[in-house]
Amino acid sequence: MTASLVAQVAIGGLLMGLVYALVAAGLSLIFGLMDVVNFAHGELLMLAMYAVFEIHAAFGLDPLLQLPLVAALLFGIGVAIYRLLIARALGVRFNTGMVQIFVTFGLSIFLVGAAQLAFGSDFRSIDNGVLSGRTVHLGQIVLPLPQVAAGLVCLLAFAALMAISRTEFGQALEATREDRDAVALIGIDRDRIFSLGWGIGAATVGIAGVMLANFYYISPTVGSNFALIAYVTVALGGFGSLAGALVAGLLIGLVEALTALFIDPSLKQVGVFAIYVAVLMFRPRGLFGRL
Repeated sequence: MTASLVAQVAIGGLLMGLVYALVAAGLSLIFGLMDVVNFAHGELLMLAMYAVFEIHAAFGLDPLLQLPLVAALLFGIGVAIYRLLIARALGVRFNTGMVQIFVTFGLSIFLVGAAQLAFGSDFRSIDNGVLSGRTVHLGQIVLPLPQVAAGLVCLLAFAALMAISRTEFGQALEATREDRDAVALIGIDRDRIFSLGWGIGAATVGIAGVMLANFYYISPTVGSNFALIAYVTVALGGFGSLAGALVAGLLIGLVEALTALFIDPSLKQVGVFAIYVAVLMFRPRGLFGRL
């Protein structure tokens, strides 16, 4: 056990934590905007990864070049999910919360089944991309270039989300979050804001999916692995807080990596859930939560 090895593992954990944070950011944005937990969030990640794989197989287009295309595709899917499913669920007068849960959970099951039917259950991977097999050397520390690129892209995506929050549209999002009924009195179309919020939330997970496809396996159930971490990240950082999602994602990635190094790789999530339980006991709102 050397200092360079610990540093390498820690940096790798932080890079993976940025991916966790971006996946959680879309979930946090949707929940903060409309108090809806999207149980199909992981499956949107899976769709993005399969889109990257199929486009790469059909046209040879490198995953990095697909970034705007897949983000736009997931944006459209997010808007469609809101328009076709969530808006109708919100219109139910009784047991609205349960209806929303069943709708998104049912969508999750449907998407997994559809992916198994269309692509089979075999694991896929992209091993001939521009980033594949390359490394970055920082002294004695060696980092895989796909993970470094994923971390940087996720960080840029967070910067874009923060920039959006300062625009007029971002102010409309914040106003709708604060009082979804009162915004109609000042001319803000609540349904339009909700649909765009779902689109942006899906686009962020699409970006994460593109970068993950460079180094992570692709299967119909891959989304469930990241969905669980995303839920923990959102709860740990604070529901509805983008800054909380970023900090919590980094913390989870770091703790997960160091737990795998010092204890056992099969127990890498033990440290994550231990911290989560501690936060729930002493700060149930999460690190940055206001709820």
